[in-house]
Amino acid sequence: MKSRASSQQRKHASAILSALVLAACVAPGTGCVDVPAEGAQPKLATHVGDWRDEVIYQVLVDRFANGDLNNDYGVRPGHLARFQGGDWRGLTEHLDYVKELGVTTLWISPIVKNVETDADVDSYHGYWAQDLSQLNPHFGDIADLRRFTSRAHDMGIKIVLDIVTNHMGQVFYYDTNLNGNPDIYIGGSGALPVVSSRSDMSRITEYDPDWDPKGVQAFTSLGPAGRAPLIFFQDAAINRVPPPGILGTARAYHGFGRILDYDDEAQRTLGDFPGGLKDVATELQEVRDEMVEQYTRWVELADLDGFRIDTVKHVEYEFWTDFATRVRERLLRQDKNRFLMFGEAFDGNDQLLGSYTQEGMLDSVFYFSQHYQVFRDVFMRATTEDEQRGTDQIASLWELRQKNYRNEPQPNGIGVAPSRALVNFMDNHDVARFLFEANGDKDVLRNALVLLMTEEGIPCLYYGTEQDFAGGNDPANRENLWETGFATSGETFRHFAKLARTRASYEAIRRGDTNVVWSSGHVGDEEDAGIFAFERTGGDAGDAYALIVVNTSNKKDSSTASGDQVMKLGAGARGTLVDVLDPERKTYAVPASGELRVTVPKQRSMILVPEAAVVD
Repeated sequence: MKSRASSQQRKHASAILSALVLAACVAPGTGCVDVPAEGAQPKLATHVGDWRDEVIYQVLVDRFANGDLNNDYGVRPGHLARFQGGDWRGLTEHLDYVKELGVTTLWISPIVKNVETDADVDSYHGYWAQDLSQLNPHFGDIADLRRFTSRAHDMGIKIVLDIVTNHMGQVFYYDTNLNGNPDIYIGGSGALPVVSSRSDMSRITEYDPDWDPKGVQAFTSLGPAGRAPLIFFQDAAINRVPPPGILGTARAYHGFGRILDYDDEAQRTLGDFPGGLKDVATELQEVRDEMVEQYTRWVELADLDGFRIDTVKHVEYEFWTDFATRVRERLLRQDKNRFLMFGEAFDGNDQLLGSYTQEGMLDSVFYFSQHYQVFRDVFMRATTEDEQRGTDQIASLWELRQKNYRNEPQPNGIGVAPSRALVNFMDNHDVARFLFEANGDKDVLRNALVLLMTEEGIPCLYYGTEQDFAGGNDPANRENLWETGFATSGETFRHFAKLARTRASYEAIRRGDTNVVWSSGHVGDEEDAGIFAFERTGGDAGDAYALIVVNTSNKKDSSTASGDQVMKLGAGARGTLVDVLDPERKTYAVPASGELRVTVPKQRSMILVPEAAVVD
């Protein structure tokens, strides 16, 4: 009730202000009242040149900073499955923190109104949408959001918004027993069809029933009764009410129940997301129109710079061509160019990830295959005896970029091919934190950050990594950042900030092509165990050059050689190279042959650039 009253009060106050402004504008002998620039309707603009120059920082708004105690209703401090109180005003007040870290883009969690809570878990994350046309009052109002984006842009920071097109929150139930109430009851085995005569028992829920290829079925004591009606909740106390418009009708949903087999394409694209999140019929043009209208409207209202799109593998391919094309065209007409759209397909299948970057679709995707094959297998597992994989696995994965991802920029997109603009990440809100999986080894974490910040694509850091957060799986990996006091003196914070400055200083690291010059299958006592080296040069970086050498071994110092075989560099690497990551700026002479043998301490890296190109 409190949230509704607050919303009404804000609307009433807004109406009074508008009337006063209008009166001032038309009163004889007076000038029009100036509305403060921050909080006013913005004029859209393009704030980014090349997205490969950006460093993204993922933020769960509820967990970053609490700037307004007035929207702290329902907060349960210390209980990570409940609201904690972070908001857009808190983000605005701590933009200097992310600026010092070297961040240039903030990816913020969803902003729209949600179903408040379900089974004693709150929608603090924003992924349980109830109304795409309204802001979530837990985080502020439109003036707060605009003030945040305006100040961010003034500081050179861009804003990417997290959106969901695949599903809505748990806004209805399946009335399988036709009694008009949402029930959880015991009866039957769960096998299909569901009939009351089964003697084997199981738990059946009308909130989140299992997948049925015929659609979730109703039944009575006499047997099957056809598809179960979809009954929308009317529980205003937790905002579990029908969405407005097309999304408040049963025909806007597939109604097949929750996914059981993610390898089954029908279930993956038509099934409900586990937890009662209802799958939207995105093949309907009315639904597509609604998604384009509502989400593009938020860009127009707050001058956003991109979308991170949730659960893209659960939506049919045709939707992405339609959605992405129409969003781009609408924004281009308002001088918003290079609007980034990257998707999340929570899957290690690299070919599947690349399939969402076909012509007219997304500019990029979250590089989940690298999360598993590189940051997990090579780095995190370096701390577990006999589980680490060799760095040849990195080289093999990178070779697939040109094959699995589109190699031309999307029409009216960001101007960079998806294969060169993958969003690289080590961990995020859906997986355990890096340090949790790496058994708390901070040397491994900092070493992995070097690869993240020097490889081809767009780096993305999950908030709190710079503070050595080490939580396990959701919600333990969604800690409150303000409890750190926003300290900027920690070793990991300073290390990342240095990497960000280095990346910004050398064009080769941001825009150069990639040439792997050493990888190894060795993870034991061999001379080159754990070594991985690659050059960044050419392409859009021209003659600029950088060589990155990473030792992923947790056991020993290793070298770029194995017996008589020595790492051989490309023609652009001759003369003297300087390790700009080393405080002592050690130098290495590259002979005319191009062969270079360097030894790197365990879990350490080098970033080598030509002596003449060193930036002080």
